Parts: sequence; structure tokens; C-alpha cells
Amino acid sequence: MSTRYPFTAVVGMDDLRLALLLNAVSPAVGGVLVRGEKGTAKSTIVRGLAALLPPMDVVAGCRFSCDPASPDPGCPDGPHDASAAGDTRPARMVELPVGASEDRLVGALDIEKALADGVKAFEPGLLADAHRGILYVDEVNLLHDHLIDLLLDAAAMGSSYVEREGVSVRHAARFLLVGTMNPEEGELRPQLLDRFGLTVEVAASREPEQRVEVVRRRLAFEDDPAAFAARWAAEETALRGRITAARELLPRVVLGDAVLLQIAATCAAFEVDGMRADIVMARTATALAAWAGRTEVTSEDVRQAALLALPHRRRRNPFDAPGLDQDKLDETLEKFKGEEPEGSGRPDDDPEPEGPGDPDGPGDGGPDGGGGGGIPPQGDAPAPETSGTSEPAETAETADTPEAPEVPESAPAPRGAGSGERAAVGAGEPFRTKMLSVPGLGQGAAGRRSRARTAHGRTTGAARPRGALTALHLTATVRAAAPHQRARGRTGRGLVVRRDDLRQATREGREGNLVLFVVDASGSMAARQRMGAVKGAVLSLLLDAYQRRDKVGLVTFRGRDAEVALPPTSSVEAAAARLERLPTGGRTPLAAGLLTAHDVLRVERLRDPSRRPLLVVVTDGRATGGGPDPLALATRAARLHAADGTAAVVVDCETGPVRLGLAGELALGLGGTAVTLDELRADAIAGLVRDVQNHRSERAA
Repeated sequence: MSTRYPFTAVVGMDDLRLALLLNAVSPAVGGVLVRGEKGTAKSTIVRGLAALLPPMDVVAGCRFSCDPASPDPGCPDGPHDASAAGDTRPARMVELPVGASEDRLVGALDIEKALADGVKAFEPGLLADAHRGILYVDEVNLLHDHLIDLLLDAAAMGSSYVEREGVSVRHAARFLLVGTMNPEEGELRPQLLDRFGLTVEVAASREPEQRVEVVRRRLAFEDDPAAFAARWAAEETALRGRITAARELLPRVVLGDAVLLQIAATCAAFEVDGMRADIVMARTATALAAWAGRTEVTSEDVRQAALLALPHRRRRNPFDAPGLDQDKLDETLEKFKGEEPEGSGRPDDDPEPEGPGDPDGPGDGGPDGGGGGGIPPQGDAPAPETSGTSEPAETAETADTPEAPEVPESAPAPRGAGSGERAAVGAGEPFRTKMLSVPGLGQGAAGRRSRARTAHGRTTGAARPRGALTALHLTATVRAAAPHQRARGRTGRGLVVRRDDLRQATREGREGNLVLFVVDASGSMAARQRMGAVKGAVLSLLLDAYQRRDKVGLVTFRGRDAEVALPPTSSVEAAAARLERLPTGGRTPLAAGLLTAHDVLRVERLRDPSRRPLLVVVTDGRATGGGPDPLALATRAARLHAADGTAAVVVDCETGPVRLGLAGELALGLGGTAVTLDELRADAIAGLVRDVQNHRSERAA
């Protein structure tokens, strides 16, 4: 068995260590979501926690880890004899892979045996393995939504249900849930964020001394893991004892009415939805008191509980940064402060016992090379990065100002503020858009945009199963078996079913797509203050992509060429940030933008061939840069996308009384359709997908 990196050797990240230890003391807190950049030892510290949990007694031979003192009466391996001897083993840490199937998570019923032999055969899944231990989900934001729903439902109810065609199994599933994620790869939905009890932001230290300590401890661990672990054995033992003592003290901790009022007032002041935040804060504050060795909860416990339990519940849309206003928190706690119990004071925020556990100062030396150092206080999360100075609103003096003349192709590229480049314009207010989708029937990742064959959805037919049977189509199975009953010697009322008779249900649902935005940032887009409205429209489409579980990418073009501002990703927040900082100015190399987009889509088809793309070109259709005949080049580039069968929509940004209709011509070349900024909000866009499909049919005819 490989040696794990000691929990106490990971120095820094005090909030993360405290959140994990509070859940070890009181699993009812509801788990921890760890948000942070890559390489910050998130996985290392979680794995180290498992070794600190006290060993547990289990019923001998039970696959579901029942407690001999109070076995689960509904255990599939039961009933258990209370007088039978049990086994003692360490608490488990079970890891859920990103690519796990539903059967691997919750377990699988053998439908074939149930139908043919009348036997209820159940193979436990990871939820059963994790019972009374830790369930660790790395990159939880990359799991399919239906798996996250199953996971969090089990964590909330303490049990897992598996139901297939009227056959059901239930077993206990109580575990400490820990999820890690890199926000750059996409966010969890707000309702799923709410199901995690606590959240912690982690970041690598920027202090050279702390980074040196990271490297020193990592190298020491890799050179001799056993000796390194032995160095920290005393600290590990002491911390394990402190967890046990806090668990024993927890039932005696008193949560007074004054403290409950502070908790309720805090949740109300920060306008969190529902009542889960109040309950989590109460449990966390109680665990904090037990961890500090006290039997009464103080205002400082409530404050610390708020910093851990509320930041992720403050998000109203995916572009909001998590965080908490500490001044507002302190004002609320002071306003509703009651009489403090005697002996109260600031709880011990350092989860490590005093001793030689931190000889070299703060740092973090996880074996995965994670950066260490302290994390910023929960209430001091940085505000979203702004894009610079916004341009003033259009006035009567500037409304009719003509665009700057085009610079000759041979002239040097614009540089700096004096070259025609304009500061980034702030985005307009986002709005709800009508759905854009890809025509046809796909087979991509589950989502909410385009029609697709999926594992979940409405049943549309039946087919022979390929591999294990997971979704039985009962009617089709009976029809397949019925003609053969006499030949199979059927004598009773039961139906004789064989493997060849089984039929798998085929289902249709929705898939997520790759929405690639190609945004014109040239000087013509900055005319008449259009860029603010354009950015608002793209921001609205990004919000729609977030809600429909799409991947997004961003290509921009201006001056002489185009650039991939954001490679395809699941993080619409990153796309919104790049869009906000986008400057404008210069010529319009439309062909370069389309060619760059074509290269991006070509690579993505190789990487993820099942995910169908939707190309959204945001432009006024002008082509004034990129070669001797820019318009002809743009037309040829558009035909490349049409030849690949890429679904395309052109958002026409042309304004003013005289319109050239160039965006419409571009849409024809792409084999797609054009829609104006106004139509993006209007009911007229409801027929947009039909227009795309009809146009393709006409071209094919």
C-alpha cells in the first residue's frame, strides 16, 4: 500500500483544512467543495484526511459496511445478527472518476436474472463503498448533471435507491462528500452548489519562501515516503485524537437562541435562497465550538461558519464572483449580538495541534506539486475584473460622427491609443434569448440545446442491447419472446425469456453543443457606440450556453488578423471575462476570423467528435482587411464551414437608416441564417432553426 502524504505536513490553506476537519467532526455539515486553480494540492490534502478518521467497526461480510451496534434494517445483505462478531477496519476514501457511469455510482441490478430467474441480484456501487467514509469527487464540475443529482440526493438523504422496471433496492449511504473543481473549466449550477455544505477557495502562494517549502517537502516525500510520514506521525496521532475528542463533545454543545438569531439574521441579510444555509451554518458553528473544546457556540463561531457556508450561496448568475462582504457580516452580527457565554473568545482557527508540525513556516508540499500558502479570507474575494474605461453614452454630438477612414493595407498596424484603437467598452445589460439549436439528431454529451439520442429522455423505440442491458424496453421484450413460448416448452403462466429477447430502450433528449463565437472587434463595430450592445448580446448568449450545458469558445478579429481569445471550454465565466476586456479598432479581417474558427472546429472534431458545433458570427458583414480582395476571401472562408455542415447563425450588427445587407450575404455563404440584434430578443427568432434547415434543404435540392 502506497504511503499517503500526511495531512499535517500540508501547511497553509488553513480554511480548507478547517472545513475538512469540521466535516470529520460532524458529517452532518454536508461536505466541502474545494474551488481553486490547478496544482494547489487539493487532492493531496483530501487524501490525507482519510488517514485521520478513526477506525470503524463493520458487520463481517457486509458489502455495505453496516455498523454492528446499529445495522441497517433494510440492508440488502441483511438481516444481520446483532450478536455476531464484527470486523474493525480503517475508514475508506472512495474516489468517483469523472467518466463513471450511473451503474458504477449507485450500483446495478441484473435485469436478466430478475426477468429470467426471478432473482434480485444487486452489485453495489461506489455509494455503498463510501458508506461511513469519504467520497471524493475530483473535478466535480465535469460530471454529468444526472450523476451529480444522484450523488447529492444520496448525500442529503443518507441512502441510495436503485430502481429498474419495478425492481428496487435501497441501502444506507452516509459519507463525507468532498468535491474539487477548477472554475476555469466551468461552474456548477447554483442549485448544486447549494447542496455542498461548505466551500473554500484555494490558490497557490506567491511568496517565494513558501514556494521553496513546497518544493522542499515534495522532494523529501518522494525521496523516502516512509521516513517523511514517520516525521509527521506524532502530529497525525495528536490530530486524530483531537477529532475523536471533538466528536465526543459535539452532542453536548449548546446552540443558544441568541446565536440562532444571529444565524438567521445573517442569512437574511445576504439574501440566500431557502433554509439550507441556516441549517448548515448552525451545524458548522456547533462543530466549531466542539473543535475548540467548548460546549457553547459564540458569535465568532457564527462568523467563521458564515465565511465557509455562505459565499457559494450568494451567486445569482454564473458571472457573479463568489464572496462575502465582511463589513456587512460584522455589522449584522453586532446588531443581533446577544449575551456571550463566559469564557468565550475567538476560536482556535489553526486546525493543527501545537508542536513541531510546522518547523519551517507556512507552505504546502503536497506530492502533486500543489502550491501552498495561505488562501485569501473568504470575504475578500476579488471583484470581477473590469475591462477598463467604458465609453460615454452616445450623444447628439457623436451620433452622426463618421467612421475613421480606412488605413491603407501597406500602412503599419495600429498601435496604442493614438492609432485608432479604443478602450474596451462595457457590455450592455444581458437579456433572455430565444434558443438557437443545431438541426438534426445528435449523439453528444447530455445538455439542453439540440435534439439527440441520450441515456435519459423520452423513449422513442427499442433495439438489441450492445453490452450490458441498462434500460429495458419491456413491451418490445415481451413481443420478441412471445412467438417462441411453445418451442421453449412453456407450461405455466410465466413468460420464458432468453438473452436474445431482451430489448434496450432508445431515448431522445437534449445534448450540449460547442458554441463558437466569432466576434468582429474592428473599427466599424465601434461606430455609433454599437459595441456595448453587441457585447450585451454575446453575454446573453453566453448565459444561455451556461444554462444549456454547452462548451463555448471565442474568436475575435480586428486590425490585420484574428485570434483565439478563448479555446473551447466549459467555463462561460472565462468567455465573459475575455469579452469584457475586448478592445476595438482597426480594419475588418473577416476572412481571418472565419478561417481561424474553421481551424478551431477542425481540432475540436478530432478531440470530441460527438459534440456538434454551432457557429455564431457577430458582425456587420463588412470585410475591409486581410488581402487584395477581402470580400472574396471571406466568401471562400464561409464556404469551408458550409462544406463541413457546420450550423451557423450570423448576428447582424448593422445599424442606421442605410443598410448594406452584408451580414445576410455572409449567412448565405455559411449555409445558415442571419438575425438582427433586435430579433435576438423577439419572437421572430422562434423560426430561426427552421429557416436554417429549410435553407439547407433548398441548397441540397
